[in-house]
Amino acid sequence: MPQTDSSAPSSPPLAPAWPPQALAGMELFRGLEAAALAEVMAAAHIRTVPRHTPLFHQGDPAPHCHALLSGGVRISQSNAAGAQVALRFIGAGEMFGTVPLFTDRLYPADAETVADSVEIRWTETTLRQLITRHPAIALNLVGVIGRRLMEVQDRLREVTTGRVEQRLARALLRLAAQSKRDQAPDGTGTTLAFPLTRKDLAELSGTTLHTASRTLAAWEKRGWLSSGRRNGRVRITLHDVAALTAMAEEGRD
Repeated sequence: MPQTDSSAPSSPPLAPAWPPQALAGMELFRGLEAAALAEVMAAAHIRTVPRHTPLFHQGDPAPHCHALLSGGVRISQSNAAGAQVALRFIGAGEMFGTVPLFTDRLYPADAETVADSVEIRWTETTLRQLITRHPAIALNLVGVIGRRLMEVQDRLREVTTGRVEQRLARALLRLAAQSKRDQAPDGTGTTLAFPLTRKDLAELSGTTLHTASRTLAAWEKRGWLSSGRRNGRVRITLHDVAALTAMAEEGRD
């Protein structure tokens, strides 16, 4: 059965049992048969993690590959001035901290929970053993690394060539695509699963807080989205995905 991770200093409560099928949609384990998924799950450490808990820090050694079974994680990086800049958000069913195990073994960013979460992770040794027994994991890993490189290239192109409105629309649509993993369409729009600040959205789209706030307010007046505030963070619901998609696609080749 999955191992309970007691390494967290705050001694988090035990995580509930999860079926091996919970791993089936994760990019590293796609295509594995039920028996292989059961083996992967049995080799994992699972823990519940309260909101606002750091999982790792930029520059720390990277001994684990991580994924989320539930909750959300903010990935951020320190800029030259020492300020934290949001890079992406991780949702349920997504993996993170995988690539460093096979490169320089250092985490390139900070990871902190933005909601009460259930984290699952594997040590480097365990993951290498699983790869040896299940070569499909190695093939999936090649795809993971390739997609990460493409994501970096896409974001760089957005920042250098895209207008602010395009970048912000793309950031919202990326977050909406992640949110659909846990939320069925109910006809009222897609509520982003992550509690955000407007500063987060500004950083994700490479613009200033003032510009992001002004653009979001304009879109809210048009009925494209709505927002509510709780504990200093914003819950955004997208109502007109078609309009946002058209905005995001403007000027694309």
